[in-house]
Amino acid sequence: MNVPSNNYHFQVMRRALDEIDAAAEAGEALSLDALAARMQMSPAHFQRLFSSWVGVSPKRYQQYLALGQAKAMLRERFTTLEAADAVGLSGSSRLHDMFLRWEAMTPGEYAKGGAGLEIFWGWFESPFGPALVMATEKGICGIGFAAETGAEAAMEDMLSRWPEASFTEDPMAIRPWVQAAFGETTGEARLFLIGAPFQIKVWEALLAIPTGHVTTYSEIAGAIGNPRAVRAVGTAVGRNPISWLIPCHRAIRKSGALGGYHWGLPVKRALLAWESARADAR
Repeated sequence: MNVPSNNYHFQVMRRALDEIDAAAEAGEALSLDALAARMQMSPAHFQRLFSSWVGVSPKRYQQYLALGQAKAMLRERFTTLEAADAVGLSGSSRLHDMFLRWEAMTPGEYAKGGAGLEIFWGWFESPFGPALVMATEKGICGIGFAAETGAEAAMEDMLSRWPEASFTEDPMAIRPWVQAAFGETTGEARLFLIGAPFQIKVWEALLAIPTGHVTTYSEIAGAIGNPRAVRAVGTAVGRNPISWLIPCHRAIRKSGALGGYHWGLPVKRALLAWESARADAR
């Protein structure tokens, strides 16, 4: 597998996030000098590098990684999903400062396990480490992050979702959509939702959550007209194949606990903190 090595930016940021996260777990905050020293950089250089990646200072970012941040987001950035907006294919949505257009596979097509589909794939750099991206001719159907799980596990995971499809490594064929997905260009990212009807309803509801906001699994269940199906909603959220663009990381528990995340809880915390920081920096 042609897996990209993490770029220098992300290598440094991943180490910094680990240090910040460990300090937050211990109820502490690291000073800029202390954090820069651990990264073996001058404070000025580290501040510039960090701020260019996340959009805010290291000190400010630590606030978003604090253990109570999810609860604070529930209080201040909770999104109530109205069924009329959350359910049904509207055709387009504004996400991540770019246009996202999607369509869904029919139930009959889904039952075939991907038979007849040609899926192109490639490894790409992302703000959160190596990303495995898969797409049909209709749009991106899968994004997985390998920073926590490893590249081999991420690949096996994606391949198992559509066992009857044919897979072709061709990153150039899908690069324009990927560049739009990660904000490298201002183009349109197209998605192709491959899932059971219930799963697709849940994923559509996730698409209605604004960047920098969160909602709860129970809120999603109500939005799709099945308020008692909280556990089933959680399962469908966990089976979302298109991480980041279908923002399953924005679904948390009523208590403010993060809940699970298919690609690792450290990635979920980083996604939420990164989005919150950038939203507040605007």
